[in-house]
Amino acid sequence: MSMTIDDLPRVSECSVLGCSYNDHSSCHAAAVTIAGSAGDAECATFIPLGSKGGLDKVVSHVGACQRAECVHNSSLECTAAAVRIGPGADAADCLTYEPR
Repeated sequence: MSMTIDDLPRVSECSVLGCSYNDHSSCHAAAVTIAGSAGDAECATFIPLGSKGGLDKVVSHVGACQRAECVHNSSLECTAAAVRIGPGADAADCLTYEPR
């Protein structure tokens, strides 16, 4: 199956106030990577404030998901319709993460 970035799930909301990619609860990174360890889905794209990052237009998607135990993960790709990023066990976590 051939996919483009437009086929990947969007980041529908980001409530991490201290991230360089966050602008008014919208993620401005082109794509985010979800990492972490078992039971924790950390947004590995999180960059503490200091320099503004990202695109002018909000188009953020989930580029990769390393949480193979998530119900939304298929071959390390996210299959959720959209994801929410916010504070959790880490400064920025995927709040859509749901273990199998």
